[in-house]
Amino acid sequence: MRLHHVQVACPVGGEDAARRFWRDGLGMVEVPKPPDLAGRGGAWFRAVGEGGAEVGAEIHVGVEEPFAPARKAHPALVVGDAAELERLGGSLEAAGFAVDWAERHTFPAYQRFHTRDAHGNRVEVLAPA
Repeated sequence: MRLHHVQVACPVGGEDAARRFWRDGLGMVEVPKPPDLAGRGGAWFRAVGEGGAEVGAEIHVGVEEPFAPARKAHPALVVGDAAELERLGGSLEAAGFAVDWAERHTFPAYQRFHTRDAHGNRVEVLAPA
């Protein structure tokens, strides 16, 4: 068994703000939703490696009404190394998102930071220590 995707929520009309975080901040690629699901709104994002190869992480941002951000539950994305972790933290900060390094060395065998997407959903990004 493997995980296919994690879904987080956004309010009605929140797709562009989601793109700013997932695509512009984290560098994921937006993938088209299947036609049968596209009418529901939202956006899907996938992590890709060099040359556009899929690397496994997929986030589905779904419209939810009434909307409430996930403050504790969260996706945790693993990147290759500490340099990539630093780069993504900087990319998110440059895009206007706060990056919290307070728990950087509190998870055995990993370094990490926490952030919140454009709608306040908690997100964790980790790299092997």
